[in-house]
Order: sequence, then C-alpha cells, then structure tokens
Amino acid sequence: MEQGNKTWESEFILLGLSNQRGIQEDMFVLFLTMYLVTLAGNLAIVTVIIIDSHLHTPMYYFLSHLAFLDICYTTTIIPQMLASFLVEHKTISFAGCVLQMFISLFLGGVEFILLAVMAYDRYVAICHPLRYANIMSNHLCAWMAAGSWLSGSLNAVVQTAFTLQLPFCGINAINHFGCEILTVQQLTCPNSSVNDVTMLVAGVLILLIPFFLVMVSYIHILSAILQIRTAEGRRKAFSTCTAHLTVVTLCYGTAIFAYLRPRSYYSPQQGKMISLFYCVVTPMLNPLIYSLRNQEVKGALIKAMGRKSLLNKHTSHH
Repeated sequence: MEQGNKTWESEFILLGLSNQRGIQEDMFVLFLTMYLVTLAGNLAIVTVIIIDSHLHTPMYYFLSHLAFLDICYTTTIIPQMLASFLVEHKTISFAGCVLQMFISLFLGGVEFILLAVMAYDRYVAICHPLRYANIMSNHLCAWMAAGSWLSGSLNAVVQTAFTLQLPFCGINAINHFGCEILTVQQLTCPNSSVNDVTMLVAGVLILLIPFFLVMVSYIHILSAILQIRTAEGRRKAFSTCTAHLTVVTLCYGTAIFAYLRPRSYYSPQQGKMISLFYCVVTPMLNPLIYSLRNQEVKGALIKAMGRKSLLNKHTSHH
C-alpha cells in the first residue's frame, strides 16, 4: 500500500511479551486459563440475565451488553496472542493488523460510553426512584445502547483512517502482542501533529466526556444516599453502585493513563502492561466484580446452577 514515497508492509512481526521458549509456554497456559475464565464468566452473566425474568431491567440490560462486549474484545486479542506463543515466526498480515486495530478501537469506545450510560441508569434509580420506570423505558434503553455501539464504530473508523494516512518509516516490527493503535503509530514517521490532535479529540469525546458524566452522576448519587435516614437504606442504595464504580475505576483509569499522554512519553513495555490490564485482566474481573458485589446476580447464578444440578440428577435417574 503506497504511503507517499514509503509503503506499508504486507505483514508485521509481533515481538510479543517474551522471546524465551520456556516463558512463552508458561504464558500460553496462564493466558489460556484467563481467557477461558473470561469467556465462562461473561457467558454466565449474559445467559443468566436472559433466562431470569427478575433481571429484565435496564441495569442488567446494559450489563449484558458489557459482558457480550468483553467476550468480543478478548476474542479479538487473546487467541492471536496465544497462537504467537506457539510459533517461531510471530507475524500478522497488514489486513489482519488493521482489522484488529479497528475492532479493539471500536469495542473500547463502546465500553467507555456504555459505562457512562450505566452510571446515568444508577443516577435515575437512586435520585428519581418513583419516575425510574417512566424515564428508563425500553425504548430509551435501546436507543442508549445503540448510541454506544454507533459512537464506538465512528471512533474506530475515524482513528483507523487517520492512522492509515500517516507516512510509514519502513520498520515492520511491532513491539507488542497485538496491533493496538499506539503501537502501530510507533511505526510511522514522527511528523504526525494532525494525528496527535485526532487522538486528543477522540480521547476527549470517548474518554473524558463519558468519565465526566460518570463523576457528575456519582456526585448526585452520593448526595442522595447521604440523605437516606437509615444506615441499612444507605448501604442497600450504595451496594447497587459499588460494582459499577469498581469497573469504572479500572477501565477509565488505565485508558486515560494510556491514551491521554503525549506520544513522546509512550514506552513499549509500559504500553504492553497497560494493554494486558484492559484487554485481559479487566474483562476477566468484570463478571467476578458484578456477581460478587451484586446480590441479585449472585442469587440468579446460584438459582441457575441449582436448576442445572436438579436437571442432571433427574436425567441420571432416567
């Protein structure tokens, strides 16, 4: 692909996390285990929300979107990373690299906006409980979810297009385990002030504004909780928010640190650690956080497992 007087390579070499054989084998087992836990946990959340009618509320509707999104996000990155631990030549095609970058930008953008939508849902539930059912109608919830997915896709289209317009400097080794936008941009020539502006604008729209809306929602939530007279009432109201607040801190914290710094401060090793955190660790922790901190999800999971064990006993007797 021509890029001024330079060309983009037909494939890239991924340097990965380590080039030592023994360490790679250990990492393969570790990340395969984490991936399977992520899939199992998020699939359990989606399934239990679909089958349990008590969970057919806006809060769990958005949570099912988040769990589905985490399944897709990790599947974009981890299988290819696992394969690279087992092969000598760790390459990815140009098309594969662009596709991986686009999908991770798309899903990452959706997640940040979806978390802000979930904060608004908690705000309405706690600050306007009597009007909650009217405000958070099925129609509005569907529009908010669709808006999250659409915003994420627009962010991915714009950022991918701008990245592909940059002049490429002839290096085809990516010091990372995947084609994350910051690592791909490291292969381009430094004269990219337009792209720095694009990254900053995307960071403000996709990260800072949703984060600001989350903070505003929680300021209102906290003041409403403090006005509840009984300690039990305060505890119950806040317990519906703690899981979401934990996930918000994990997601926005790492992303703001990674993306809203000047490109000159980017360190490949630090970049890999941050990417591991939001590509692998956070999607694995999300279902654990939501099921452990949320009595309704925990109860629905236990009920579903109880139903399954009864079914197994019944079939074994026949």
